[in-house]
Amino acid sequence: MHIKSIKNLFHHKLKTYYPAREINSFFHMLTENYLNKSRLELALEPELKLDQKDSDIFLDALAKLEEEYPIQYIIGHTEFMGMRFKVNYNVLIPRPETEELIHWILESTIKNKKLYILDIGTGSGCIPISLSKQLPDAKIDAIDISKEALKIAAENALENEVRINFEHDNVLGLNKLSRSYDIIVSNPPYVRKSEKTKMRNNVLKYEPELALFVEDEDPLIFYRKIGELACSSLKRSGYLFFEINQYLAEDVIKLLEAMGFESVELKKDIYGSDRMIRALKK
Repeated sequence: MHIKSIKNLFHHKLKTYYPAREINSFFHMLTENYLNKSRLELALEPELKLDQKDSDIFLDALAKLEEEYPIQYIIGHTEFMGMRFKVNYNVLIPRPETEELIHWILESTIKNKKLYILDIGTGSGCIPISLSKQLPDAKIDAIDISKEALKIAAENALENEVRINFEHDNVLGLNKLSRSYDIIVSNPPYVRKSEKTKMRNNVLKYEPELALFVEDEDPLIFYRKIGELACSSLKRSGYLFFEINQYLAEDVIKLLEAMGFESVELKKDIYGSDRMIRALKK
């Protein structure tokens, strides 16, 4: 098939699911990944013809996109903080909002200081790996309940040439942390199950529920537990950072203030939603 015909087929088959701009983005992500050709190179080769093997690869990807399977899982990786991260259905796909959280952490730290940092619920490892790249003197630990996620995180650390201490653990079952930290950060499950109707199918059907959802009866369960651990394990003047559910921002703030944290600050993301919190331990 000619590449032009495949692109037209993508638009024809996917137009009921995605806007044209997003379909173009999917198509070019696939051509860069499978054919190693940029948009410009494709524009200069409008009559490029693919052999049967390559055509089948694109048609298989198209079938998955029709099922609203995430493009990042199809190609097996995503870009985050200028780095490549392996992803599959065992880990959440890193979001731009989490990049903002990392930038906030970096703005709050003293460079060239040997910091001790803990990431709770690390998933793909995008948070500790990104921090390690910018803070090479830091010692960073990361935990997750999923052994499969930790395998992906370890591979990402190796590919991005950083050293992270990954541990398998369930934070809800911890009574204390193994050491004291200057920074504790977490992007825990925070979507209430009643909010499922607001979510896109590519997230709801394929990304890991374990990393997404909490019961409506206790949506702050992870913030409360991590806050308790931080009370005893954060060093003096240490920071606790959270990514949060925009609808629960005030509840998280009140929870942290009641625990004795000071200078609890809420920050919006690029879309204008309440998305992250920083709290200081005195």
